[in-house]
Amino acid sequence: MTANGSLADGPAHDSVVYIVDDDQELCASLAWLLESVHIRSVCFPGVSAFLQSYDPQQPACLVLDVRMPEASGFELQDMLNRTGSAVPIIFVSAHGDIRMSVRALQHGAVDFLEKPYDPQHMLDVVQKTLRTARERFARSARESELRARLDSLTDRELQILGLVADGLPSKSIASRLGISVKTVDVHRTRIREKAGAVSITTLVRDVLQAGLELPSR
Repeated sequence: MTANGSLADGPAHDSVVYIVDDDQELCASLAWLLESVHIRSVCFPGVSAFLQSYDPQQPACLVLDVRMPEASGFELQDMLNRTGSAVPIIFVSAHGDIRMSVRALQHGAVDFLEKPYDPQHMLDVVQKTLRTARERFARSARESELRARLDSLTDRELQILGLVADGLPSKSIASRLGISVKTVDVHRTRIREKAGAVSITTLVRDVLQAGLELPSR
């Protein structure tokens, strides 16, 4: 495993490009190209070396060769898909054809480039892919935070939050649950405080935008 350790202030400083290719000369060349625009990369000669070091808790993209002695790039793609990994993959190959390209894209790859590739085109694809990776990572982090907030609520609080999401005012919620309006308002305040939300409305919006489901009411 080799890495270019250049980190600089800029849009890619918090992310990394994993390069998996048994052609070490190509790895070094691509790493140098990425370093020239302050993108950090780590090179691996094969699939097992990559899997030993891969950190799914970091925004990243993967530049992956198709044909390697130990295991193919397609096999690694399948492994990552089975684990639910969201790391975007850019395939490269000196022996690519339409069938291979279609197979890669159908299984979730973002691009398939033939060697030798145009350096500027590779940079453009990597930078676009890293932006996507950071967006996915940020969205996943927000969803995890929201889940943790919801987990801190009691069953009754979740029930009331669900009714708020249905558009019911406190008076209607009180009537539905057979409790006082004051009790409903106390629960609403606790929900807001526990969730660290500006308002219940904001919390409901965030939950719905994240695609999370509230318990059935």
